[in-house]
Amino acid sequence: MGGFLAEGLKIKYKKIYVLTSEGYLNKIYQKLRRTMAERETIFTSKTSYNGIFSFNDFYNFCYQWLTEETGLLVTEKKYSEKLTGDSKDVEVVWEGFKDMTDYFRIEVKIEMRVTKLTSVEITQEGVKVKTNRGRVEMKVKGVLARDYKGKFDMGAYRKFLRGIYEKWVIPARIDQFEGKIMEECGEFLSQAKAYLDLEAKR
Repeated sequence: MGGFLAEGLKIKYKKIYVLTSEGYLNKIYQKLRRTMAERETIFTSKTSYNGIFSFNDFYNFCYQWLTEETGLLVTEKKYSEKLTGDSKDVEVVWEGFKDMTDYFRIEVKIEMRVTKLTSVEITQEGVKVKTNRGRVEMKVKGVLARDYKGKFDMGAYRKFLRGIYEKWVIPARIDQFEGKIMEECGEFLSQAKAYLDLEAKR
């Protein structure tokens, strides 16, 4: 009788293990591997603006530029609005990434904070146009993730191999991807600033 119960428990245990390992536990494992990747911040900068601009148009411009010009896969991690009287504060956080190789990944984080955003009406070429007034602050961070799949983080020997790989095999690729992060993040921030400066002249 005891053997029968033990065998039954063993079978049930195997079923539970299969379900969890292929589902929930597998997701945890994959997440842990991603977090083991070495990440180095290559670019960090910000810009600010205070004046007339269309928030919806600016939002769409920034998102489209990021996805179309850089090829980043962008996800909106946060969007919040807080009303204060006739104005509102808006906070937006985007995170994007682009796999360059099986080893290197570019990651970008955009934080946009808009304060005292109000609706106003201006005249352009004799025509009244509804738009917004407020203050914008935008921060951009560009990161180079190495071994983002965690292939070299499965033991001391593999970490040793990663050191050799980066020092002797691909130093030129590292410089190339770091330069690309600097260029694309810098250009995005410049385009966002130019867009707002143009709005101010209307």
